[in-house]
Amino acid sequence: MVFHFTRNSYCLTTLALFLLSINGYAQRTQKPPLHGNHWMAITGKPLAATAGAQLFQQGGNAVDAACAMLAATCTMWDVLSWGGETQALIYNPKLKKVIAINALGVAPTGATPAFFKDKGYEFPPEYGPLAAVTPGTPGGLCYMLAQYGTKSLKEVLAPAMEMAAGYAIDAQTANSIERGKNRIKEWPYSKKVFLVHEGQEREAPEPGEVFIQTDLLNTLSKMVEAEQQALQAGKDRKTAIQAAYDRFYKGDIADEFVRGSKEQGGLITKEDLANWKPIEEEPLHIDYKGIDVYKLQEWTQGPAMLQGLNILKHYDLQKMGYNSTEYIHTVYQAMNLAFADRDFYYGDPYFLPKAPMQGLLSDEYAKARATEIDPGHNNPLAAPGDPYPYEQKTNPYKDLLLERAKLLDPSQKDKSDSFLPKHDAIPANSLNYEAENRHWTQLGIDSAYMNRLWRGTTSVEAADEEGWVVSITPSGGWLPACIAGNTGVGMSQRLQSFVLDSLVSPFNVIAPGKRPRVTLTPSLALKDGKPFLSFAVQGGDTQDQNLLQFFLNVVEFGMTPQQASEAANINSNQLWLSLGGTKVDDRKPRPGSILLDISTPKEVQERLKSMGYTVRLGERTSGPINAIYFDQKHQTLWGGSSNNGEDYGIGW
Repeated sequence: MVFHFTRNSYCLTTLALFLLSINGYAQRTQKPPLHGNHWMAITGKPLAATAGAQLFQQGGNAVDAACAMLAATCTMWDVLSWGGETQALIYNPKLKKVIAINALGVAPTGATPAFFKDKGYEFPPEYGPLAAVTPGTPGGLCYMLAQYGTKSLKEVLAPAMEMAAGYAIDAQTANSIERGKNRIKEWPYSKKVFLVHEGQEREAPEPGEVFIQTDLLNTLSKMVEAEQQALQAGKDRKTAIQAAYDRFYKGDIADEFVRGSKEQGGLITKEDLANWKPIEEEPLHIDYKGIDVYKLQEWTQGPAMLQGLNILKHYDLQKMGYNSTEYIHTVYQAMNLAFADRDFYYGDPYFLPKAPMQGLLSDEYAKARATEIDPGHNNPLAAPGDPYPYEQKTNPYKDLLLERAKLLDPSQKDKSDSFLPKHDAIPANSLNYEAENRHWTQLGIDSAYMNRLWRGTTSVEAADEEGWVVSITPSGGWLPACIAGNTGVGMSQRLQSFVLDSLVSPFNVIAPGKRPRVTLTPSLALKDGKPFLSFAVQGGDTQDQNLLQFFLNVVEFGMTPQQASEAANINSNQLWLSLGGTKVDDRKPRPGSILLDISTPKEVQERLKSMGYTVRLGERTSGPINAIYFDQKHQTLWGGSSNNGEDYGIGW
C-alpha cells in the first residue's frame, strides 16, 4: 500500500521550512518527534496509544485504531468516560473528502431554563446527575466503526475490556480520584468503583495498583455479546455493530443507566436515550493561504478558529515575528473578536434560531472585523459583530446586542441595570476601568477560574498509509464523575455549557433534545485536497486559541509538529467561560487578561501592559496538543505530542 499524497511544488517549500533553524524559538524539543511510513497513533495516555497500535498491527485502518484509543481513554478516565461525548473529523480517501461526526448528547426531558432557575442556578450545574446530557461516546464509536472501520466491535473493544478487567492505574488518574473523593462519596455507584480503600487515609487506588471495573466490563461485554449474536444469526458487520448500539441505547444497559440516573436525581429517560442518535455532517472550512482548514459546525466552538484565521489573513504575521509584541497583540485581538461572536451566535444548528455561519465565515465580514483592531491598545469592549448583512439579511438581534453592549460599557452602567440578567453581571469590584488610558485593571484571577478555562479532555489522532485520517476530541464524564447505576459508565457534565437567558446567547439557551455549544474541537487541514495536518488539544475555552497558534506555528513559522506543540502560546481570558461554576462570577470575561509563557522577554511584557493588558505568567500556556503532519515529499508521517501532559504517540 502507498500513501495517496500529491507531490506538488508547495511540498518542497513546506519541507524546506520544516528543516530550517527557527532562530531560537523552536529548536530542540523536550520530546522527540514521531516518524512513521505506515501508521501513526497518538492520544492522551501511553496505554491508550498502545491500544491503537494493536489495532494497526492487526491490520486495522486509522478508524479502527482511533476507536480503540477512544475506548481505552474512556476506560482509563483520561478526563472523560464512557458516558461522555465524541466529536470527530475523518478524511475518507475513497471519497476524497472530510466527514464530520456529531456524537454529542442532548439535554434530557425536563431540562428547561425554568427548572434550573427555580433551583437557584444561573447556569446549569457542573457536577452530578443534573449536569448530564445523554451519552454520546458509545454511539459515536459504534457509528464510526460501522461506517468507516474494518474490524468488529469485539476486536476494537478488546484492549479496553482487558483494562476494565484490571490495569495498573496511572498516578494522574489515581491522584485525581483521591482529590475528588469527598464529592465522589455523594454518589453511591461512584464510591463503589473509585474508593477501593474506603475508610483508610488514602481511599483512592494507589498509583500502579491494579484498578478493576467489573460493572464497566459487564457493560462492554453485553455490547460485544449483542454484536456476536447478530453475526452468528447471519447479520453483516454493520448490522451487528448496530445491535450493540441498540443494546446500549434501547436495551438492558439503557434500563440500568436510566434507573441509576433517576435514583440519584437525574432527568434522563429511556425515551431520551432511544431517540438520540449520532449525526454525520458536512464540516465547516475556510481557505487560509491555500490550505483548507476544517472544523465541526457551530455546536462546537471550532468555527471561532476559522474566524480568527480569516481575520489574521489581513496581517503579515511572518514580518511581525513569532510572539513579538505586535504578533501577540494582533492574535489576541483577533481571537477576542472571534470568541465574542462565539459567545453570542453559536448553538445547536438543528434548533432555531439558526446561526448566521455564512456571514460569520465570509471573507468580507473578516475584513470588516479586522478594521476594528486598534494596533496600539487592547479593546476591553470587544463585542459580537453583525454578520447578517453579509448574508443579505437583517440582524433580528440588534436590540439584544445593544443591551449586551451596555453591560460592558462603564459609561452606561447605571442605565443598563434594568437590563441586567444575573448571567452578565460584572461586579464593579472585580474590574476597574481607567478611562484615561483605556485600561481594565484585573484585581485577581484565582486558580479555580484558570481550572475552568483549561478544563481538560483528551484527543485522539490516527492516520494510515491508505490515506485515512481521524481527529477526535472526546470528553465528558470526567473525574469526579457520577456513575449511572451498575453500568460503570460515568455521566456527562456537558449540560453546564448551556445558558439560561437569551441575552447571553439566544442560540444556546437550554431545551430538551438540544445540544449545548461545546468547546470540543478536532481539526483537519488539506492542501490540494490531500491531508496536510491533523491536530487537536486538551482544554476548555483555550482549545481553539491553542490550535490557532499551533497552526500558525507550522504554516507561518515553519515549525515541525513537535516544535509547534511545545511552543509558547498565549491565552486570552476576555471571553465567557463555557465550563465551571453556576454563578456569573465564575464565568465572566477578564478584559485584557493575558497569560504569557514565563520566558516572554520583560520588554514584551511591559509593552503589553502599556497597551492595556494585565499580564500573567505561567510555565503552561497550552493544553497538550497532538498532531500528525503528512510529509508529501517522502510519503511519511510526522507526529507531535506535547510535553504538557501524559499524551503519547506510536508510529510505524
